[in-house]
Amino acid sequence: MSWAFVLSLLAVLALVYFSLRERVRLRVLRNKKGWDEQSSKVTPFSEALTNLIGMAGGIYLSLMVFFSFLELDLPSRVRILSLYVEPVAAVSFALALVQPFVLRLIKRS
Repeated sequence: MSWAFVLSLLAVLALVYFSLRERVRLRVLRNKKGWDEQSSKVTPFSEALTNLIGMAGGIYLSLMVFFSFLELDLPSRVRILSLYVEPVAAVSFALALVQPFVLRLIKRS
């Protein structure tokens, strides 16, 4: 394994962590009432992870419909450092990761 791969993997994991942490913070701020005793299985982390995956999936579907409508030919795989990924999925996941930070910037304005 190369150092570039390890560092890029750590950077992606750090970005996922910070994105999830920001989503947890937003969820807690929205639900100031606290925890419901009967729904103790639902945690802010699990809600944030579900939100992240759902957001990435929604962006992915929207982009696929858009590219299909325009009849654009996209490569099936692209190489990012030493990983081969689907480009639309990678863009969707990246946009979902930065979404809570963009919301924070918009709310500060």
